[in-house]
Amino acid sequence: MALSLKLKKYLLKNGATEVGYADITNFTPQPELKKGVVFYITYPKEIIRNMENAPTQEYVNELVSLNTRLDALGMKCEEFLIDNGYNAYAQTKKRLGTDFGEFNSFELPHKTIATRAGLGWIGKSALFTTKDYGSALRLSSVLTNAPLEVGKPILKSRCGKCMECRDACLGGAISGREWNYTLKRNDFYDDKKCEKYALMVSEENLGKPDTVCGKCIFACPHTQKYIKKL
Repeated sequence: MALSLKLKKYLLKNGATEVGYADITNFTPQPELKKGVVFYITYPKEIIRNMENAPTQEYVNELVSLNTRLDALGMKCEEFLIDNGYNAYAQTKKRLGTDFGEFNSFELPHKTIATRAGLGWIGKSALFTTKDYGSALRLSSVLTNAPLEVGKPILKSRCGKCMECRDACLGGAISGREWNYTLKRNDFYDDKKCEKYALMVSEENLGKPDTVCGKCIFACPHTQKYIKKL
């Protein structure tokens, strides 16, 4: 069995919702690791359905759970590739650090690998978005030198004229400008405004400030299609 198919089956069996591979030659922070393995796990529909007045405690609990599961899956992927004779580095949450602020120069954003793998695009909310699940998912990735069969990169947004996430963001963090691969995140999205509003709304809803919100996840029409499926 080809390595690409074997690894994908392994990750799906261990909890991934979807898996993709990307050529990251021009982006990799580790020059010897030119391929990226990216995978995501979706939020359960019932948790997102209750997110109209986001954030909720069950959403926060699930976010923590998903991060833990993704870290474990990343380590399994790293071990799998090493056992097959290749170098690999899992970009786990534990190694990567926080979601806000500047990315570590030794890391490559999961979203960059996911768009290069052709799994989806970056929404106006700056969240990774797919046709099947919207942005109701969380990503992780592994850098490797394994000869994986890569996907066709998605280089521009597929949001079109939709402004649902922008209109749902009461913090004013989303400009409404469409993403393309040449843009930096702050060209179309203000992470400081997002963080400021998230701290406020989480204190109101959860009783303590945290950098969680989720209103843009709930608002995405692709997310809505996902959670309305039986």
